[in-house]
Amino acid sequence: MANEPNSVFESSLDKTNLILKDIEQAYGWSKDRRNQSFAALRTVLHLLRDRMPVQECVEFSAQLPVLVRGVYFDGWDPSNVPVKLNRDDFLFEVRQGFPFDTEGGPEQVVQVVLDTLRRHVTQGEWDDVRATMPSDLARMIP
Repeated sequence: MANEPNSVFESSLDKTNLILKDIEQAYGWSKDRRNQSFAALRTVLHLLRDRMPVQECVEFSAQLPVLVRGVYFDGWDPSNVPVKLNRDDFLFEVRQGFPFDTEGGPEQVVQVVLDTLRRHVTQGEWDDVRATMPSDLARMIP
């Protein structure tokens, strides 16, 4: 039992690194660009989180590794959600939160992060997330 918290932490760290590595591989980035992959993940997660109703936000978070869940909820104010964002607003906010120049711009950042998250969340939960988005934004969600 004494090793259990450590193994939970290590498992979460491994899963978090896998998500970041998936983002890096999609861009062809080396591991030394970890700050960029983290910034992309954080930015898109926060915008998704803020766009969803509280209940769906919490249900979605349960599927994330503990470390990513911490990033997801960092700075969250449930009294201010869901924030009304259409596709253009969402992309504008990604550009604000992810100040790196990348191929494909904010749209590609969103696509890469969402494709990555899709592989780490159940289909049912992913469908629920998609269903909470306005149609122009839902079309961006794989």
